[in-house]
Amino acid sequence: MAAPTFHGARAPALLLAAALLVLAPRAESALSCSTVYNTLMPCLAYVQSGGAVPRACCAGIRIVVSRAHATADRRAVCTCLKDVAAGAAGGPYISRAAGLPGRCGVPVPFKISPNVNCNSIN
Repeated sequence: MAAPTFHGARAPALLLAAALLVLAPRAESALSCSTVYNTLMPCLAYVQSGGAVPRACCAGIRIVVSRAHATADRRAVCTCLKDVAAGAAGGPYISRAAGLPGRCGVPVPFKISPNVNCNSIN
């Protein structure tokens, strides 16, 4: 069976449509937890042991906050951090993590806590 051929003006129109689908910008999805965790990895040593807050940690917090443009992004970041906080129940970890935005001078639109309601974030 021979491959179908296109005649007339239909072939260029179909090629143009296919090119537009390939080149069209995709809607950005909410920030992934992987992105949030990797960006905030420099904060881990402080959360675990205390001491001085690394500059890279504060820079990571600024990056995450600056990338959370939409409500869905802020809620996604909140949910990621809420899940980590829930897994770190007990000990000083949660209080250290919750205090990081203030220590870095970066306003965050939610509390880092296992009990925060991320759906209330706008």
